[in-house]
Amino acid sequence: MALSWKLVVDSTDAPALADFWAAALGYEVEDPSPLIERLLAAGQIGEEAVTEHRGRRIFRGYAAIRHPDDPFDEISGIGRGRRLLFQDVPEGKTGKNRLHLDVHSEPGGREELVARLVDLGASRVREVNQGPAGHWWVMRDPEGNEYCVA
Repeated sequence: MALSWKLVVDSTDAPALADFWAAALGYEVEDPSPLIERLLAAGQIGEEAVTEHRGRRIFRGYAAIRHPDDPFDEISGIGRGRRLLFQDVPEGKTGKNRLHLDVHSEPGGREELVARLVDLGASRVREVNQGPAGHWWVMRDPEGNEYCVA
């Protein structure tokens, strides 16, 4: 049986990084505010567990994005499909990522995609040309996490 999963990315500013990746991938930022209101009203969490971002209440230190076509829980806003969760951690990034995303452009649209990602806050690291194996850009998101654009 296949298992459900999500990719968790350590961050220093989870909501901002979620905003970047949602814009980069065309995903939706999850809205946990209905769940938060229920948990606050029931006394299951305190105000210290939440903050506000872009007019929505969110869990402090967490933000997630989901594919717009995938199912999600109407009450919690949590996606049940392709999903990235960003969580704030106290330590900074110290080395190369051992896991990264490859973002694929439409045929012939790689340079336009790279330019759009740079406009969103990404940076180019290096261009790789492996002959028959392909040509891609190694990029960094606003917090320095590496990914590739092919």
